[in-house]
Amino acid sequence: MRTSNKSNPIIVWFREDLRLNDNPALASALATGSPIIPLFILDDETDGLRQLGGASRWWLHHSLKSLGSSIRRRGGRLIVQRGQTGRILETLVRETGSRHIVWNRRYGDVERRLDGNLKSTLRSQGVEVESFSGRLLNEPWDVASQAGQPFRVFTPYWKKCLASCKPERPLKAPARLETASEGMASDILDDWDLLPARPNWSRGFAKIWTPGETGARQKLEEFVTSKIPRYAEHRDEPATDQTSRLSPHLAFGEISPRQIWWSVHRPDLAAGDHNVSKFLSEIGWREFAYHLLYYNPDLATANFQSKFNGIQWKTPGSNLRAWQDGQTGYPIIDAAMRQLWQTGWMHNRCRLVVGSFLVKHLLTDWRHGEEWFWDTLVDADQANNPAGWQWIAGTGADAAPYFRVFNPVLQSCRFDPDGDYIRTYCPELAALDNKKIHEPWTATDDDLKAAGVRLGKTYPHPIVDHRTARDRALAAFENAKNVAL
Repeated sequence: MRTSNKSNPIIVWFREDLRLNDNPALASALATGSPIIPLFILDDETDGLRQLGGASRWWLHHSLKSLGSSIRRRGGRLIVQRGQTGRILETLVRETGSRHIVWNRRYGDVERRLDGNLKSTLRSQGVEVESFSGRLLNEPWDVASQAGQPFRVFTPYWKKCLASCKPERPLKAPARLETASEGMASDILDDWDLLPARPNWSRGFAKIWTPGETGARQKLEEFVTSKIPRYAEHRDEPATDQTSRLSPHLAFGEISPRQIWWSVHRPDLAAGDHNVSKFLSEIGWREFAYHLLYYNPDLATANFQSKFNGIQWKTPGSNLRAWQDGQTGYPIIDAAMRQLWQTGWMHNRCRLVVGSFLVKHLLTDWRHGEEWFWDTLVDADQANNPAGWQWIAGTGADAAPYFRVFNPVLQSCRFDPDGDYIRTYCPELAALDNKKIHEPWTATDDDLKAAGVRLGKTYPHPIVDHRTARDRALAAFENAKNVAL
């Protein structure tokens, strides 16, 4: 039973929900009439918590600055502290007299166990603890098959969600915040060293990203008003930029899926519009990924389909480094990997192609790709990232068949026919014509010379042959599957 006590503030623990709009935990605390203590903890001490990658740390720095500014404009102050979560919360309870803590739920196994232990410990000390659903449209345990089992395939999962999903209207941000955090100890965000310095590889990030709730709303409005009418037709074209680019804002909870749901259900968009349905299915995939993570906590480290545990992966070496550096000799692969390094993001179609290339062409364990994306993506997500990699590898739930091997040249010709995407990120190939730019090794010596391209010098030869690599991958997967029988 929630109580109100003006002398005892409520701690609002921000985690993966760095926003004031549609924040159920915050709204519940404010409804009591008690002052609040807005808190963020950077926990790099609790065993098992996966630490953010470099690109995500860059985003977190700016997102916390944005959240702190939003709270200040409403008369409050965000407290940021670094250390072991339990110790920090227990200290705050003791020092502030708070008897009430609220937060929005997390779904990783370590996070859930940590939260459960905190609830037990704090409640034994007389502290009321409440958790809320603020990250998903559907809680993972609320969606089950007719047999009452977790779903393993996306389409029936999403159909079930759509049949029952009636999200409530998003909650509005408070106009004012009565906080009790003035004078409290708080770290200086700059002292956390979340930003890269030597070297500063994030220079290109600020040119395209505005971390924080305001940036999220701007991206959503831009998408709904100008991009969604062409989304279904052009979403797979990396050069046309028809995707929403909301993924990092969702990853940090700067916008909620409920806000997105209602924005694309606005009156000026036709009900049942194919573009809206296609876009919402991407939100659905994110929901499905969290459904998988909840029931498979080792999603980032273990094959969902154990029959592929026997795959004989190649030892990572120069080929993995070439893939990471965008030096494979396949222009669409190299353009995508350079986009990732320069911007902290990669177009979704290209994620499929580079993932297939790493796993199938280079026969490299998908976990190396997942780790690289975790470190370099600003939208690195503990559910989406491994679920996507397992789908690509063919080892996951609802996975692409293991025998599907994307041909990088055909993918390039189909989705970047004029080579505009390649020219943006592989400028050394810019002078090649629209056909040869997809496979420069087929150009004549005269064509290469005229374009200023010297294979093996200014641009690498392909590190593997497509047909040979495809046959090798199929044999490896088939052998692993047969051994498991």
